Amino acid sequence: MSRRCELTGKGPMVGNNSSHANNKTRRRYLPNLNDVTLQSETLKRGIKLRISAAALRSVDHRGGLDGYLAKAKDIELSANALKVKKEIAKAQAASA
Repeated sequence: MSRRCELTGKGPMVGNNSSHANNKTRRRYLPNLNDVTLQSETLKRGIKLRISAAALRSVDHRGGLDGYLAKAKDIELSANALKVKKEIAKAQAASA
């Protein structure tokens, strides 16, 4: 399982550890990933995703998973999230 957010595409970054003597060694900064189940109002079911804490706040800010995926860029989404986005769009088109 890759250390990458399924909604934002946020992944590990690299930098330096800096000792008290100012010696530099390479390190990785990992994203704060959480396994969550988000509810979709359109599909009326839960979707399991592995997303960062920042993405979880963004989902809440945009009014849920459906609202977030409607505005999200396809390039940033994982294959699983892209599939869910298309399901939601199809269900909304059928109901309208």
